[in-house]
Amino acid sequence: MSKNKPTHKKASIRHIKTGKSPGTVTYLGSREGAKSVVNIMEYSQQDIKESTIDVYAPSNFNKIIAHKTSSSISWINIIGISDEKFIENLGNAFSLNPLSTEDAVNTHQRPKIDEYDNYIFGTFKMLYLDQNNELVTEHVAIVLMENTVLVLQEMPDDVFKSVRERARTKTGRIRTKKADYLFFALLDAIIDNYFVVLENVNQKIDLLEEEVYDNPRPKTAHAIQDLKKEILKIRRFIYPVKELISKLIDSEHILISDDTKVFLRDTMDHCTEINDSLNILREMSMSLMEMYMSNMSNKMNEVMKVLTIMATIFIPLTFIVGVYGMNFEYIPELKHHNGYFYVWGLMIAIFIGLLFYFKKKGWL
Repeated sequence: MSKNKPTHKKASIRHIKTGKSPGTVTYLGSREGAKSVVNIMEYSQQDIKESTIDVYAPSNFNKIIAHKTSSSISWINIIGISDEKFIENLGNAFSLNPLSTEDAVNTHQRPKIDEYDNYIFGTFKMLYLDQNNELVTEHVAIVLMENTVLVLQEMPDDVFKSVRERARTKTGRIRTKKADYLFFALLDAIIDNYFVVLENVNQKIDLLEEEVYDNPRPKTAHAIQDLKKEILKIRRFIYPVKELISKLIDSEHILISDDTKVFLRDTMDHCTEINDSLNILREMSMSLMEMYMSNMSNKMNEVMKVLTIMATIFIPLTFIVGVYGMNFEYIPELKHHNGYFYVWGLMIAIFIGLLFYFKKKGWL
């Protein structure tokens, strides 16, 4: 019963969107009800300030909007995107196209990049492992403006810790570059973590491969099937990113500088490597099921071979016993004084002889 619930819930979430006009802000996800929190990091080459804003205090909304015209670089991080009214107001305040605001809260949206006159909008899937080594998928939207990068994500956990630390400790180029470099750094953090996720998948394949060779069981087949589904899910989220990075490299948008495009080309190489690894992992997961079926078939053949050998051994013994079990008065050796022992000796000799024969043939 519990297995059917997620499917029903997913269908109902999709149904919410039906019939609404394009640009309507409608949260489509499974993490509804969470209040939005805004973390702001404002920095220049000399200084950095961090603050957390309660967006539900009326006067605080203007504090967020004030960063739109700031001369410093502002990283505005919105955590929790299920509050549709707040997200809609935020989009209007930053002059975002309603279609962008709609995609920012649609967790089923495929990764994409859209260019507008005054900003670049992108949606991506942030993949990382939780404390139980389970895959977490989080929808994230990133908006690049002149001096501001707006990030909208579902949960507090993310893969941006290293970016924050580099900005705080003035390590690397973030504090000396414009907002487009911060935009690149966030993308790079998302893409680099794909390697971690793929390495985890590779380890699962290795463990299943050992299990398939050593002790294949029915639950092994279920684990392989679950792994195949996980790889297809990851592939759906990751595979389009290479095309999006290529689009940014070829872009003539004023917000993307040539210096940042050099770094994007390196990220492009990472995407190529990731996509190649995905194809290999997909083929390996498919071959795992073939190996499982082959090993199960071999295991069955071994069982059938043993049963066949046992049957072959007992056929002549059964024949002898059957002959001497017939109800005829005149059967040779029937009344022989040591006939019983001779028959047993004959049967044992046949048994041993067949065992030696099967061993010589390599069947045992």
